[in-house]
Amino acid sequence: MARTPPSAKRMKSRGVKSSGKLEGWFSGDVDLINKYILETSRKSVNTPKMVSFNWMKQQKLDSVRSILKEQKLKRFQELTGNIYPDLVKVFYTNLHFNGDSFVSHVKGVEMVITSDLWAVMTGLKSSRLRINRGNLGVVEEFNKIQFYKGCLKNSHSKVKNFSVGGLKLDERLIAFIVSWILIPRGSNHPTLSKEDLLLIYCIMNKVKINWIHTIKEHMQKSMRLCDFHYPYAILISKFIHYFEVNIEGELAKVIKPSSEINSGSLSKMRFTKIGGKWVSKDGDQAGPSGTNEGDEPEEAAMQDELDVETQEDDHNDTNMGERMTTMSPFERLMINRMDTFAENQRNLYDMCESRFNNMDTRFSTLDE
Repeated sequence: MARTPPSAKRMKSRGVKSSGKLEGWFSGDVDLINKYILETSRKSVNTPKMVSFNWMKQQKLDSVRSILKEQKLKRFQELTGNIYPDLVKVFYTNLHFNGDSFVSHVKGVEMVITSDLWAVMTGLKSSRLRINRGNLGVVEEFNKIQFYKGCLKNSHSKVKNFSVGGLKLDERLIAFIVSWILIPRGSNHPTLSKEDLLLIYCIMNKVKINWIHTIKEHMQKSMRLCDFHYPYAILISKFIHYFEVNIEGELAKVIKPSSEINSGSLSKMRFTKIGGKWVSKDGDQAGPSGTNEGDEPEEAAMQDELDVETQEDDHNDTNMGERMTTMSPFERLMINRMDTFAENQRNLYDMCESRFNNMDTRFSTLDE
């Protein structure tokens, strides 16, 4: 006879009963412990990547290096070190936002991450242009299709989808950095979203972005969507060190060389080095957008790395008895649909608010 999943009440009592390590993480707060069991513990921590500016200099990728330095991203993109997957999840379980500050508690230590601390740890500042999915019209001159075509090796290609396969070298590398480091996601890296394209546009055109706001929005998204991986594990682990949280006995994961964007990454993107210069293996005239043969091998290779990392995390993860059985396919489907609906509603509200604000500004100008 099939085993019936435990009721919510049974699962709740199980979580409270097996409270040894959990009590230490959440200082005995039963509500937070159960939130962790029912929500946070189910989700994965995104496999972090980094890129060295010295490597870009050695590879003569000077234009990319220069425009990324304009964004003050050097220190953030070069963050490396051990990460603490369990404590990262504890951080997200407790995370809330107080104005421009990020506030969380880990093992009884209050972590108030202010603008000044961001500047010290990453060199990022909370000024500059705020960009997120709700206000993508903030850069009025941005045209998604025109910009994308301008990024292609063959600008006359027919646009079927916003694939990275036909992009020129600089644009391709920046797209890679956007989707793996700046607003990282767990899959679908070969396809660019409108948000990806706008960020690439701003980077290429030296429009200075408020990256703290962008990171905050991405963190909130990861907390809302049940299948979204928790991002910025290295950054959060650095904050854990800064606030002197006790990490004795905690699961630590060493960031491996495969997490670094390097020459192998460019080769997977179908670029090759000739005479000290990186050029496309396909020549200047790439195939139609969305049909480039390099897309699938790149995604498969990168996804293999993620799968290996995920398997290692699962193997090394603490075998706590309070781990629940996974949701049924129907439950996951319904939750995903509700999450998607909520996200769409929020984006629609933000878009309408942004457009009305723009209209108010224009009418005010006319009155003057």
